[in-house]
Amino acid sequence: MPRTSNLSGILVMLFAVGVFSLMDAGLKLLTPHYPATQVAALRGASSLPFVMAWVAATVGFRSLLRVRWSLHLLRAAIGVGMMVAFVYALRHLPLSTAYTIFFVAPLMITALSVPILAERVGARRWLAIVVGLVGVLLVLRPSGEGAWSLAGLAVLVAAAGYAVSAITVRVLARSDSTQAMVFWLMLLMTLGAGALAWPYWVPLRLEHAWIIAGVGVAGTLGQIAITEAFSRGEASVIAPFEYTALGWGLGLDIVLWGVLPDRITWLGAAIIVASGLYLIRRERIAHEGNIASPRSTCESGLP
Repeated sequence: MPRTSNLSGILVMLFAVGVFSLMDAGLKLLTPHYPATQVAALRGASSLPFVMAWVAATVGFRSLLRVRWSLHLLRAAIGVGMMVAFVYALRHLPLSTAYTIFFVAPLMITALSVPILAERVGARRWLAIVVGLVGVLLVLRPSGEGAWSLAGLAVLVAAAGYAVSAITVRVLARSDSTQAMVFWLMLLMTLGAGALAWPYWVPLRLEHAWIIAGVGVAGTLGQIAITEAFSRGEASVIAPFEYTALGWGLGLDIVLWGVLPDRITWLGAAIIVASGLYLIRRERIAHEGNIASPRSTCESGLP
């Protein structure tokens, strides 16, 4: 693929990571005021009008009906659980810490590709997965602090949900359009999370309207941008730039909440990121050698 295409894809990916980080910051600002299920519902509902406009301007709504319903329903159920868990974690963790733990998702995707997609993963990649999990344990380091430990585990649940959803996207992409996958995820997540939140629904406050609108705009722009990034460049070149989210998390933590991760969290982050980058490198080598290997799959939702 031409170098200019990869450069274009990298720039679009950097934009996608930035707006997704702003979306997550908005979700974190909402968590002290509303239940996690309600924030998850607001995330879907706030993006839905923009997604509908995107669908109308590209493929039209008729095409959305010819889809694999069973997989969309499964993906939506996973998406609701993933978003609720991640929002719960954001209430108790700095963005940078949540991102650090969530970076285990690419390792999980590689591991899950073996039993689900029957893809081959060599010994070196398995070793990278194990090393990455050691980094996660360093960040979590259960210390009996109650909510913090539960919040760390919630991020792991969200990462696992993301990994399963990404595998589902690989299957859906063979028959369904990107617009269909985004639209049905947003709609079904809004309905599912909304149903869970309804008994505990807290009336929306007017001063939060701009945050909710911002979450919707950022989530939509991020989804479109990340899809465009992977369509422009090679996945193995584009994917490493997802890790720039850690820089965004650190900056937003300092500016909005005045917090920084400790040394052990930095060490765990370095191990997790290094493991992920090694997996991407091995994937590129395998691809160049015409060996079947998992392709990086990214989607929003969330995180």
